Amino acid sequence: MDDDGTTTHSAGVQSPLLNNFVDGAVDYKGRPVLRSKSGCWRSAYFIIGVEVAERFAYYGVNSNLIIYLTGPLGQPTATAAENVNTWSGTASLLPLVGALVADTFLGRYWTIIIASFLYILALALLTFSTMIPSDCENTIDGSSCSPKIQVIIFFLSLYLMAFAQGGHKPCVQAFGADQFDADDQEELKSKSSFFNWWYFGLCGGSTLGIFVVSYIQENLSWGLGFGVPCIIMGFALIIFLIGTTSYRFQEKAQERSAFIRIGNVFVKAARNWRTSYSIVSPQEQACGTLSPQDPRKFRFLNKALVSRDESNRDEPVCSIEEVEEAKAVLRLVPIWVSCLAYAAVISQTTTLFTKQGAIMDRSIGSTFQVPAASLLSFLSLSVVILIPIYDTILVPVTRTVTNIPSGITMLQRIGTGIFISIVSMVVAAIVESKRLNAACEYGLVDDPSAVIPMKIWWLLPQYFLAGASEVFTVVGMQEFFYDQMPSDLKSVGLALYLSIMGIGSLLSGFLITIVGKATGENGGDGWISDNLNRGQVDYFYYLLAMISVGSFAIYIYAAKSYVYNRSRAL
Repeated sequence: MDDDGTTTHSAGVQSPLLNNFVDGAVDYKGRPVLRSKSGCWRSAYFIIGVEVAERFAYYGVNSNLIIYLTGPLGQPTATAAENVNTWSGTASLLPLVGALVADTFLGRYWTIIIASFLYILALALLTFSTMIPSDCENTIDGSSCSPKIQVIIFFLSLYLMAFAQGGHKPCVQAFGADQFDADDQEELKSKSSFFNWWYFGLCGGSTLGIFVVSYIQENLSWGLGFGVPCIIMGFALIIFLIGTTSYRFQEKAQERSAFIRIGNVFVKAARNWRTSYSIVSPQEQACGTLSPQDPRKFRFLNKALVSRDESNRDEPVCSIEEVEEAKAVLRLVPIWVSCLAYAAVISQTTTLFTKQGAIMDRSIGSTFQVPAASLLSFLSLSVVILIPIYDTILVPVTRTVTNIPSGITMLQRIGTGIFISIVSMVVAAIVESKRLNAACEYGLVDDPSAVIPMKIWWLLPQYFLAGASEVFTVVGMQEFFYDQMPSDLKSVGLALYLSIMGIGSLLSGFLITIVGKATGENGGDGWISDNLNRGQVDYFYYLLAMISVGSFAIYIYAAKSYVYNRSRAL
C-alpha cells in the first residue's frame, strides 16, 4: 500500500479496487464514496420522487391561478393574464439567485432543504389567505371582490413560493445529475437518460397535480386546493432526507467558486480594455491551442491574461483556463437569446389556452364538467407518453445512424422542439378561429359567460404539440445548459435554462400589454378582451408564430456555429 492509501500492483498499475471509488465525490460525512453503494439510479429515484411532489404542488397552484384571479379575486382577464405571466416569469428567474447561492455558499443539498421549508410555509400562508372572511359585496357584473388584506397575503405567499422554488428547482435537478459519474461510460449513458426520465417524473407530477388540485379547487374549496400541495411538499422533504446516506456530494475542485473566477475574468478584461493585443498575443496563442473554438471569438477576454502594471505587464492576472471557462459561458448567450420566443409561446398554455377552454363545452355525460385548467394535464400527459418512446425507441434507432450516445445532439434536439412549437401556435390560431365562428353562428358574441357549443377536445391538438415540443426543446435545454457549464456551476446552468422560461413569460405579458393597447384604442375590444368572443386571440397566436419563425432562424445560425466544450456532442 502506498503512502496515500491506494493499492498498486508491482508493475505500478492501480488495483481495480480503486475503480470502486468515484473521483471528486464524497458522502454526507465527507468520506470517499463507493460506486456500488452510492449515486446512480438508487439516489436518482429519491430525487426524481422529490421533483414529482414539487411539480404536483407548483402546478396545483399555477394551473388554475388565472381562474382564481378572475373569480374570487375579481380581476379582469387581461390583468389576471399579466399577473400570471409576471409571477411565472419571476418564478423562473429566481433560480438564478438560488443557484448562485447554492454553488457559491450553501451547496445544493442544504439549499434544497432550506428552500423546501420556505415552500411549505408559502403554501400554508396561501391556504390561510383563502380563509380570510370577505365583508364586501358582489360587483355589478357578478364577479367577486375581496378584502385588501386577503389580496396582500395572497400575493406575498405567491411570491414567497416563487422564491422557494427558485432555490429548489435548479438545485434538485443538478443534484440529481451529480449522482452520475461523467467519467464512467455506463454512468454517462445513464446521465443522458436521467434528463429524459427526470422530465417524465416532472410531467407526471404536473399531470396529477393539475387533475387532482384543479378538481378540488373548482368543486370543493380553494383553501383545500392550496392545502393539499402544502401537505405534499411536506412529504417531499421527508423523501429527500431519507435518501441522504446514498447521495454523492461533489468536492470543491478549487478554492474559489467558478462564479467568482469567471466574474474576475470579465472584471480584469474590462480594466485592461486599453491594453494592446500585441502584449496579449503569446497568451492568445496558448488559448488557441486549448480551445476547439475560433480563437478570434470573444478575443477581448484575453486581456484578462495580463497585468495593468506596465513594469510587469507579462504577469498573468487570470489563468488561461479561467479565460477559456469565461468564454465557454459567453458562448451560451446566443443560444439562450434565440430560445426566448419559444418560452413566450409555451407560456400561453397556462393563460390564454385555459381561458379558451373555460367558455367551451366541457361536459362529459350529463353531470361531470372537466375543469378548464385540467387541459394543461394533457400537455404533461403527452410528455409522459412521448418520453419513453423517445428514450427507448428514437434514441437507439438514431444512435445506429449518428453514433452519438443520445441519438441526436443537444442542439438538434432543441431546434426540433422549437419547430414543433411554431406548428402548435398555427394550430391554436386555427382552432380559435373556428371557436369564434361558432360563437358568431350561435349569436353568443356578446355573452362572455356563455358556453360555446364546441367541445373542449378541439384544444387537445395544440396541447399535444406543445407537449411534444417540450420533449425535445425543454429536456434538450436542461441537458445542454447543465453539460456546457463548468463543473461547479451546474446549478447556474440549469438556472439559465429556467431563466429562458421566465423571461419568455415576461415577454408574453409584455406582448399582451402592447397588443392590448395597440388593438383596443378608444375603449374598444382589442385582440385580447375580457370577452374572448369579441377578441381576436387567433391573431395574437399568428403573431407569436411569426416571431418564433424569426427567432428560429437566429437559433439555426447560432447552433450551426457552436462548438461543444467537450469532444462528445450528446
